[in-house]
Amino acid sequence: MPRPGSEAQRGRSRWLPRLDRPALVALILGVLGVGYRLYLVLNTVPVSNSDEATFGLAALHIAQGREHPVFLYGQRYMGMLQSYLAAPLLAVTGPSWPALRLPVLALYALFLWLIHRLTRRIGSPWFATTVVGLLALGSERVIRDQVTTVGGRPEVKVAVLAMLLIVMGLARGTVRHRWWAVGGFGLLAGLALWSDWLIVPYLAVAGLALLWVLRRELFGWAGLLLVLGFGVGIAPMIRDNLVAPPGQDSLSVLGRISGTQGPAPSWGQRLDGGLLEGVPQATGLCPLTGCARWQEWFGLLYPVLLVVGVVLAGFAYRRMTGPGERVVAVVRLALLVGAALTLLAYVRSSLAATEPLGNARYLSVLQLSLPAVLWPLWVAAVACWRGTVGAAGRLVGAAATAALAALTATALVVTVLFATAGAEPGRVQERQSRQLAELVRAAGLREVYGEYWTCNRLVFNTGEQVVCGVLDSDLRPGQNRYPAYWWRLARAARPGYVFEAGGPADLRLRELLGDRADTDLLAEVGGFRVYHPPTPLRPWR
Repeated sequence: MPRPGSEAQRGRSRWLPRLDRPALVALILGVLGVGYRLYLVLNTVPVSNSDEATFGLAALHIAQGREHPVFLYGQRYMGMLQSYLAAPLLAVTGPSWPALRLPVLALYALFLWLIHRLTRRIGSPWFATTVVGLLALGSERVIRDQVTTVGGRPEVKVAVLAMLLIVMGLARGTVRHRWWAVGGFGLLAGLALWSDWLIVPYLAVAGLALLWVLRRELFGWAGLLLVLGFGVGIAPMIRDNLVAPPGQDSLSVLGRISGTQGPAPSWGQRLDGGLLEGVPQATGLCPLTGCARWQEWFGLLYPVLLVVGVVLAGFAYRRMTGPGERVVAVVRLALLVGAALTLLAYVRSSLAATEPLGNARYLSVLQLSLPAVLWPLWVAAVACWRGTVGAAGRLVGAAATAALAALTATALVVTVLFATAGAEPGRVQERQSRQLAELVRAAGLREVYGEYWTCNRLVFNTGEQVVCGVLDSDLRPGQNRYPAYWWRLARAARPGYVFEAGGPADLRLRELLGDRADTDLLAEVGGFRVYHPPTPLRPWR
């Protein structure tokens, strides 16, 4: 007879599978990583900005039923999935930075879980734990990409991991409903492409991996469901591009922003900015202010690891038999090639050389490839410590162990520095932006002009009680993402002006005001000056 309670224990085990030691340690590290980020989210760290505020305003409009945007206001290539995810929360809380960021934090937690599952399948249990531990750490650059609502990257990383797990399940025959899984693969690919075009290299290699698994099945119902799923996922983008004005479709917009302006940088400058600065920044080895020379070593090692990883995956493919085993090598190859293509596309852009710090965020998707990139180091280190190699192998293994230790130690130090001293300037700036919003609202101003990085954050902080029109440094129309605010300002009889104290726009306004500059100055708070002249100044008219 079964022991009393045995049925209940078996029932619980279906929902709470027993974790082995590596999985338990990975769970603890993952919870610490999510908890660290939750603490930062609740304190609005990293500091908010007007780009994020635009997503927040879109979420408010969605929650109120006023708008159903496909792309970010004024930018027809960045999908708005994060705004739709945040809309239900903002419908309850109103304008709130933590509520806006919580769905992105949930995507990060899902990313950790999926990458742990994938790494165990293509690597080993303790290696998967190591990868989770590294991804639980986070410099300001890494945290900013993982918890701020700036579109695209968090959800597309989740989509790619889920797609590769589908590929592995199909190859090993562990997926019950194969056709529906293929349809889900297509749906995820379509949603990812709508959300962020940066993921195209990974979508391409994931598609090739699926083609390798389903060479014949894709010519039947599976292929049809793949196309249908992709069409449903990308439908918002297709519809918007069909009705877009000439030259405002996604391809045209992307072509303009990626075009080279000014003299083209040399390849040496591109490699320096892309590899030595961009890769360490994306990996969390440097503060946001830039990498010291000693922190750039991983950028030099990265392409070497890509090549070695491809060679190892090729040997593994030849050694293994059957799709169920070979899919491990195929997925590793997909991750390595995806990283190589992403890095190549970034280095080809002049932005890698001219603005490496501001544009390193475009390499955040390289986190997807961390299991495949670090696998050669792990294999060499394990072989060394097990004593299964000769003297040369032990030397290589010792170097690999040192590299993994240096990677972990550097990421940990940078994380601790940001979590302590590095986050304080952002907290100060956040307090100042809220003080500014309270002052403007309390002064009775409802329409103001300001600079780009002031405007939409001010609008979000006041819950649209104050609207803002963007002016450039010469007090001419700037980048107004939401035209309705600009047209409302155009009708305002007595708008206010909010500029950074001593900045170019502030100096230009004081020049135009002349002797009335101090008289029309309403207040100065948090490094900003608020003016309220009796008659509007609109020099562009």
